[in-house]
Amino acid sequence: MPVTDQFGRQLRDLRVSVTDRCNFRCTYCMPREVFGPDFQFLERDELLTFEEITRVVRVFARAGACKVRLTGGEPLVRKEIERLVAMLAEVEGVTDIALTTNGSLLVAKASALRDAGLRRLTVSLDSVDERTFKGMADVNLSLRRVLDGIAAAHEAGFAPIKLNTVVRRGVNDDGLIELAAYAREHGHIVRFIEYMDVGTTNQWRLDEVVPSAEVVRRIDAVWPLEPANPNYVGEVANRYRYVDGGGEIGVIASVTQPFCQTCTRARLSAIGELYTCLFAASGTDLRAPLRAGATDEQLEDVISAVWGGRRDRYSELRSFQTSNLPKVEMSYIGG
Repeated sequence: MPVTDQFGRQLRDLRVSVTDRCNFRCTYCMPREVFGPDFQFLERDELLTFEEITRVVRVFARAGACKVRLTGGEPLVRKEIERLVAMLAEVEGVTDIALTTNGSLLVAKASALRDAGLRRLTVSLDSVDERTFKGMADVNLSLRRVLDGIAAAHEAGFAPIKLNTVVRRGVNDDGLIELAAYAREHGHIVRFIEYMDVGTTNQWRLDEVVPSAEVVRRIDAVWPLEPANPNYVGEVANRYRYVDGGGEIGVIASVTQPFCQTCTRARLSAIGELYTCLFAASGTDLRAPLRAGATDEQLEDVISAVWGGRRDRYSELRSFQTSNLPKVEMSYIGG
């Protein structure tokens, strides 16, 4: 039975982090000076197994969650991730399974993911300029490897593919038109995301935020845009169609136009902690009761109680003071 929080928001979406590891060191997520060679990542036995994840997802589905997105870290570094997709595809009540990836491993995985039951795919792509891409991803990896992965995913049947671009003033905002052109040419949907103060290690600064309204104006000046209706209640992106029929873009304006009032997303960390906000400082441990023999009904009671008491609206309350408060890192619970 669907549960609602203190503001009447239903539990509808579940984001599942399957690993805290990633092969990129994006400056706004896992800066290398923090996540360097000596950083201690989670041990394998600390992670939820695929069977445990599937069981928890089944309980979340009973509580009303019908959409599941697999995240990380980088979810494709988790071995046999397609097996988890196939297991989740059999969960009653789950109507949609998606995955967010940096795209670097997609050439090898795209077909297997599609065959396993994955139907929607989002690829993080901050630039189509080689130097800017490498600078933001902080990785000695060719942009071509990611573009080839996107092409392989398209060939495997993923369409449209969504491309997530975190926009930082003075870093990659000079390449927005080129990104939009790439997406138009290949039939993808690029979503421009305002740079957010997630976690405590990305050195967020308000003056590096490019308001989504400015992004829309810049692209509209080249290819006229018109607003499009949301695909569903609680969609985080504001949609805009190209007037010439060349597809669409989306903007995610968490800083300048917060959407807390329609947020229906819960997050499950790789070690089974339930978080009710991307900007939360702590979560609720589900792994301990799960491994101690709790029944599905008992787990559902915990989830319902946590969600029922939820009052999160960080982006609406954001200020200089709150941006400096302790928050869980995005790489730990997914974006």
